[in-house]
Amino acid sequence: MALGDRVRRRPDHRRAPWLPATVALVCLAAWQAVADDTLHWAFRPPLPHPPPPVRDADWPHGDVDRFLLAALEARGLSPVADADRATLLRRVTLDLTGLPPGPDEVRAFLADDAADAYERVVDRLLASPAYGERMGRRWLDLARFAESTGKTVNFAYPQAWRYRDWVIDAFAADMPYDAFVRAQLCGDLLPAGTPAAAAANTVATGFLALGAKALNERDGLKYELDVADEQIDVTTQAFLGLTVACARCHDHKVDPVSQADYAALAGIFRSTETCYGTVPFINAQRPAALLPLPADAEVPDGAAPLSPEERARVEERIAATRASMRSMRDPLQQFFAAGTLSLLRARLDAFEEDGRPKARAMGVRDKRPGPEPERPRTRVPGPGGFTYDGTTTIGDSPVYDRGEGATPRDGRVPRGALGVLACGTLAIPDGTSGRRELADWIVSADNPLTARVIVDRVWAWLFGRGLVATPDDFGLGGRSPDHPQLLDALARRFMAEGWSVKRLVRTLVTSRAYGLSAAADPSALEADPDGALFWRSTPRRLDAEALRDAVLAVSGRLERTRPGGSVVATLGEGPVSQPRRGGDLVARALADPTDVRRSVYLPVLRDMPHPFLGTFDGADPALVTVRRQQTTVPTQGLLFLNAPFILLAADAAADRVLDEAASDTDAERVRAAVLRILSRPATDADVDRAASFLAAWRAGAGSEATERATWSAFCQVLLAVPEFHLRP
Repeated sequence: MALGDRVRRRPDHRRAPWLPATVALVCLAAWQAVADDTLHWAFRPPLPHPPPPVRDADWPHGDVDRFLLAALEARGLSPVADADRATLLRRVTLDLTGLPPGPDEVRAFLADDAADAYERVVDRLLASPAYGERMGRRWLDLARFAESTGKTVNFAYPQAWRYRDWVIDAFAADMPYDAFVRAQLCGDLLPAGTPAAAAANTVATGFLALGAKALNERDGLKYELDVADEQIDVTTQAFLGLTVACARCHDHKVDPVSQADYAALAGIFRSTETCYGTVPFINAQRPAALLPLPADAEVPDGAAPLSPEERARVEERIAATRASMRSMRDPLQQFFAAGTLSLLRARLDAFEEDGRPKARAMGVRDKRPGPEPERPRTRVPGPGGFTYDGTTTIGDSPVYDRGEGATPRDGRVPRGALGVLACGTLAIPDGTSGRRELADWIVSADNPLTARVIVDRVWAWLFGRGLVATPDDFGLGGRSPDHPQLLDALARRFMAEGWSVKRLVRTLVTSRAYGLSAAADPSALEADPDGALFWRSTPRRLDAEALRDAVLAVSGRLERTRPGGSVVATLGEGPVSQPRRGGDLVARALADPTDVRRSVYLPVLRDMPHPFLGTFDGADPALVTVRRQQTTVPTQGLLFLNAPFILLAADAAADRVLDEAASDTDAERVRAAVLRILSRPATDADVDRAASFLAAWRAGAGSEATERATWSAFCQVLLAVPEFHLRP
């Protein structure tokens, strides 16, 4: 097939040049690959690959192991020994639930000699509600989940928590991944058999509404283009592993993605109304609607009812503000007073007449069909002029020179998908945005990327490193897979088994490779320093949420019940940092050392990171986070020495150690503490080292060395040791 036949699938490609001279040489090889049989590996369909033969036929537990062992044998290497049972239990429990195993779980597993003991542990963990919370938090990194707009004016998203809970429930229920993708892109367009299902589909589209917003942008067309750009970016990065948003201003400098390809996608998202809430306020003039949920869907409220007394107080403030505005002569004073009035009205508008919170959600819906009006101009409240409000109807988008709304090229690009992926074109019915057709295209069995990308993500979540070393870029700028045949085999199996993430996870964690020890073989380390051959389990620090949750779990303070809603839902519409209704609720919540909820339920505010999660490299919600960075800085160690959150945990852990120890001797209490905090039986060396510490502590503390203070200090030491911080 000729190059032109593959990339010029739309007439607009012939009318508008899309290959700038400045990038021609860079992209020539890539585009030539589209035209012949050397198409980039990620753009070719995954092929069936039988497991290769191996010399050590007794070692593999399944096909995953055969692929990995064959690669090791080809390099003259061998895997290290298996991990001990306590280490394996801690590893799989942390990976699947984000929590360490409790003392009873450790004892039970170590005493279970049945051949299927480990498989039963895996099945129990997969059925646990904590599994959905763990996997859901990983997905929220990709969905750039946050409960505020960020950027120049940081406004709350009081309904964002509904999407968070939907993601958790979807993983817990093992929603097929293709359905998971469809719901987030076009749930509002999918059939639903019940009001609850219709509500869930609407909430799922919050994926497209959660992005950062520059609410003070005065140019309406630029604002619309920016929102669509952000939606293109999250969709293509999260589902396809491609950086398509790079083609907004120019043809992609590496991948065969043109500005016309970008415009085809932009037309789909510009034909979509993004409903995220917020209200007109000072320097925030881009409010949007929220989507009503079916009245009989019985969705949770997320906030307490509005009492008659509170309603009366708000109404009195509204009346007083209006009265004061009538006497104001300064336009700037009126402007600020109008902002206060807007917040007060939003407070009342969030509730029904009987005080119940209105059932509403963030999400998207199609714009109305029809001819686009001639550059509508709408007054922007506040001191200032008019602005173009962008596309108000369903329609196609032109290509914009340099991505700027002021410089559209002639003609428009029909809405569609990426031409480089030969998995069909989109037949978009008249009067629809095309989101449903785009979603079907993404999850098509012919799409070479989608299954590969999610399989690689799950592999990286469990092994610490993907089969592709550049999981954020499956394009020509990334690296080829270290195990291409294994990746293809897993992708095909994943689709054949109904896109089940739980089945994929079970396959991977029951492989022998997953259960290897962390021992470092010098010859293997020299030959494969990056661990791409998976000859051992590479230790790594727990991510921020798992580390915080582990502290709460081993201290016995963790609240495992899902909280209703969010602190931000209680806050309501408006700036997240403005003190109101008795103080800054969000700031106090972020700094509260007594908050014992799982970390996935903590408020997530752009530009306002949680102190613990921010210290340990939590995801930046302003970005699509494919893989987190890990730093080692002094503040991390100081936090475990001084933070009230850690001191409270150490006290609570000490109380449990004193209750659980088999006797009142130091040795038995040390054994109880090590089992509780490090999830393994204590060794004699542990007991000896602990005895030295306890003697030194008691001598230094003198009369203050009470039993509780002594054991609290010892538990704090265990919380601070690297072994506790590591995923083994």
